[in-house]
Amino acid sequence: MQKFARVSWGDDGSRINPVAGTNPMTEWLNPLVLMANFVLVPGLVYGAQLALGALGITLVFGILRFSNFAHGDTMAFGTMITILMTWLLQSWGVSLGPLPTALLALPIGIFLTVLFLLITDRLVYRHYRDVRAKPITFLMASIGIMFMMNGLIRFIIGPGEQIFLDGDRFLMKAREFKKLTGLDEGLAIRTSQVLTVVVAIVLVVLLFWFLQRTKTGKAMRAYSDNETLARLSGIDPERVVKITWIIAAGLATIAGVLYGLDKSFKPFTYFQLLLPMFAAAIVGGLGKPVGAIVGGFIIAFSEVMLTYAYKKVGRYLLPEEWQPDGLLQLLSTDYKFAISFVILVVVLLVRPTGIFKGKVV
Repeated sequence: MQKFARVSWGDDGSRINPVAGTNPMTEWLNPLVLMANFVLVPGLVYGAQLALGALGITLVFGILRFSNFAHGDTMAFGTMITILMTWLLQSWGVSLGPLPTALLALPIGIFLTVLFLLITDRLVYRHYRDVRAKPITFLMASIGIMFMMNGLIRFIIGPGEQIFLDGDRFLMKAREFKKLTGLDEGLAIRTSQVLTVVVAIVLVVLLFWFLQRTKTGKAMRAYSDNETLARLSGIDPERVVKITWIIAAGLATIAGVLYGLDKSFKPFTYFQLLLPMFAAAIVGGLGKPVGAIVGGFIIAFSEVMLTYAYKKVGRYLLPEEWQPDGLLQLLSTDYKFAISFVILVVVLLVRPTGIFKGKVV
């Protein structure tokens, strides 16, 4: 394989021109690899995580007709169970080799999260359905459940940062990429990142197949479109509600575990994820699964691209006299979640139904 010439940097930060006869493609490949490493790959992975979370939100809104503010803490609850079970399996010496041990613990996390949501529905939401309460009542109830779950999670596992103790697994390390290509910039791809994208694709395909092809999925869509007509057609509303909670719990737990594997687990972080997930669901169109997926990637890439520092990219692409002194960062990472909020407000003002004309909030 042909190697490309390196571009070196002096002690003062200025670029040292490559020797004559080197491949000019290096000037473009280095910044492209840099963008792939810090924008494209993180954006794809974060977008997949937000899409899975937004799918759960949009399903609950589309079928049960209320905004579930406890969804972020549902993700945290499922992730907490999975972490605890992962630690237990690791103490027994159980592992999946190159894959995270958390995959073995994930079914238990999903099962207990499903059980928790079904109990919550039975004790809280079912009463409000029976008395035909307004959506705002359901929303306030979900906020109460959110605080209860958050307190429970903090009590069990603590408020601090936790990790799965699976180690950093890489399919491609930056040093290996540099050695292979001869470029100055390396591309690092973690196992958790590939796993996130693959799992998200599989889940989305299965979910759409379930909603479009199965009798239960068609009943859920009918119930979402017209509850009264669905009841007259013989559809059991309680069964539809249970299936909705089961799917929402599964999506929340998987999204939470994938996010924890990619980054780390901290209860408050999952509470913060509620804003970008709701923004993703509303941007795409509430009640529209396709919209949740598209919205997830729009929000993810907006946050990543607007908070990335382009200084090093500018060093490769701009003439030496134009080299930037600052970070070339549009917004600080402290404003990451503010980006979601701004996009959410703009969409609500300009197109309240979202890209795919979902239900109005």
